[in-house]
Amino acid sequence: MRYSVDQPGSVAIEEDWNGLTLPALIRAASDVDLPEWISRNHTVVDNLAYSAGAVLMRGFDVRGATDLRAVMDAISSEILTYGERSSPRTEISSGVYTSTDYPRDQHIVLHNEQSYTIRWPRRIVFACERPASAGGRTPLADSRKILARISPATAAKFEEHGILYVRNYLPGISLSWQVAFQTERKEDVDSYCAASDIATEWIDAAHLRTSQVRPAIRCHPTTGERIWFNHALFFNVGSLPEEIRDGLLALMPEENLPYNTYYGDGSAIEADTLAEVRAAYAAETVGFGWEPGDVLLVENMLTAHGREPFEGQRSILVSMSDPIGDDA
Repeated sequence: MRYSVDQPGSVAIEEDWNGLTLPALIRAASDVDLPEWISRNHTVVDNLAYSAGAVLMRGFDVRGATDLRAVMDAISSEILTYGERSSPRTEISSGVYTSTDYPRDQHIVLHNEQSYTIRWPRRIVFACERPASAGGRTPLADSRKILARISPATAAKFEEHGILYVRNYLPGISLSWQVAFQTERKEDVDSYCAASDIATEWIDAAHLRTSQVRPAIRCHPTTGERIWFNHALFFNVGSLPEEIRDGLLALMPEENLPYNTYYGDGSAIEADTLAEVRAAYAAETVGFGWEPGDVLLVENMLTAHGREPFEGQRSILVSMSDPIGDDA
């Protein structure tokens, strides 16, 4: 597809590069200010994001939190704070965070950001300050194609029942409720959960258990396409490394696990079903090597993302925008 862009000689658009169509590539051929370019070519960026599912912007030399925030302000007027947290992140500046602070030798399973909530970001944007010396890619998978690979019977069961997410906030084992909800007041948590269709159970002052049922399949609000949009695999105990999973189950009963998923009626998701979903993700997963200054815009409802293990001092910043939810 040809895209009509402002300042065409300085920027090239490649929808198929190095054998990849996810993400699409916008490459600067000369010194170009990315926020200014996005402001003049917003429709081009939007259409690329909808068609490809993600857009890599390379050669614009976006180097830190201030640069990323300027890019975000060009992309959207609605920059999100990170609420109802499921992973540890450090806020660098307003609306800009470190990517998930997770052991470098572990995979982060592919997922769509905050799909377990009732209000999630339409877009998540990454900026590379420093790539890893080895590994550390941010793999991507098209959520439309993942759904197409899941059998109709499996998809129908998930669509009928939805997904039940059960979380236990256990200091020293998972995020504390204070960190997850960014408050020291239990009444704030209860109020947030009541408004967000989340059931709460205070086991004791430090131990909160929550449960919520969410859809497994949604439609993208702009393209109308059906998508696999959930944390069914990401939060399931079966996705943990074997030694961690076995250690947790030896330490505590299943109902106390930091995260787990079930069908929406509370029944267990079968092992072969989890394997089928895992295979669908694997078949659609692609990756590219980060370069300093790269910016990756991910259309969150259309594309899942993860993280590979890495070596060295990897530094990837992240920001989220354009909240959308069940009321859309």
